[in-house]
Amino acid sequence: MALFGKFFRRKEAAPPPPPPPEPMAPEPIAAPPPPPPPPEPPPELVIDPPADSLIEAAPDAPEAKRGFFSRLRQGLARSATKLSGGIGAIFTRRLLDEAALEELSDLLVMSDIGVAASETIIDNFRATRFGREVTDSEIRAALASEIAAMLEPVAIPLVPEPERAPYVVLVVGVNGSGKTTTIAKLSALWGSQGLRCMLCAGDTFRAAAVEQLKVWGERTGAPVVAGAPGADAPGLAFEALAEAKRLGADVLLIDTAGRLHNKTELMAELAKMIRVLQKQDSTAPHAVLLVLDATTGQNAVQQAYTFREITNVTGLIVTKLDGSAKGGVVVALAQAFGLPVHAVGVGEAASDLRPFDPNVFARGLVGLNEENP
Repeated sequence: MALFGKFFRRKEAAPPPPPPPEPMAPEPIAAPPPPPPPPEPPPELVIDPPADSLIEAAPDAPEAKRGFFSRLRQGLARSATKLSGGIGAIFTRRLLDEAALEELSDLLVMSDIGVAASETIIDNFRATRFGREVTDSEIRAALASEIAAMLEPVAIPLVPEPERAPYVVLVVGVNGSGKTTTIAKLSALWGSQGLRCMLCAGDTFRAAAVEQLKVWGERTGAPVVAGAPGADAPGLAFEALAEAKRLGADVLLIDTAGRLHNKTELMAELAKMIRVLQKQDSTAPHAVLLVLDATTGQNAVQQAYTFREITNVTGLIVTKLDGSAKGGVVVALAQAFGLPVHAVGVGEAASDLRPFDPNVFARGLVGLNEENP
């Protein structure tokens, strides 16, 4: 029995075989990223009739002048509210004594008129009105007169000289100051007067900047000389001047890359661009326009110092006065440099870039109507 028991002993059940491995799911294929959206075109530039030219201010068109004053006054509304509101708070039939003059001086400085200009105005008030009882309206009228007198020497329109054709205009400034839009407006306005304009897309750092200038060129009917992104900007300017001569252009407007005034290597590129242009024309560029954004306030004065040292700036254009409460910086710039202020900008339309009128500007800055003192 032991023997049979050996053969009939119950065998232990074998463990079941492991299940076959599940097939691995294929890794999902990443969808390609969507293509970047195309760059937005620049805002539509409104081309006005030839009467709104920077070459001629159309003195025989009072309706156009009143229309621009309204736009300028509206554009300066923030600056005017800050300045005239402060004057109203200081002067409510009180004596123009030292305390009142000190308050007025502080207000002028805070309105970005600058320390030097403010001191000049206060000294004149002290000499002519000290000890008199005055109202806020009298002070505003007197202040407008003082500011206009300070701005009169720099109110010089920009007129391309036909004997220098192509008249080369180099446009410089920091990032976002409005250089490209200013070039478009100048091209439109001069083109409406029969001048043949050519544009050079000298901002080779940003492809979008080149495309933007091409759009402006199509809208204003001005040919554009452009290179590949990253192209040598001085070399491109040299090529543009040669092309402007070949085509018989009256004006060549050269855009430049926006750069911070404290970046010495980029500022040196501007100096190189001027040297390269002078290899073809020893008098070029005939005008170096510094475009300044009014919203930067006193920083615009520092920008002017630096750009003037590097590029021998010949004139200023102040933009974005319609979005600033710091319009008084125009007075500070005039006092600091005595450079021509060719034009001011208060909007997107071509007519919103106009020759600088010191009387209209001064009255708009202090919130006075054009007709009434």
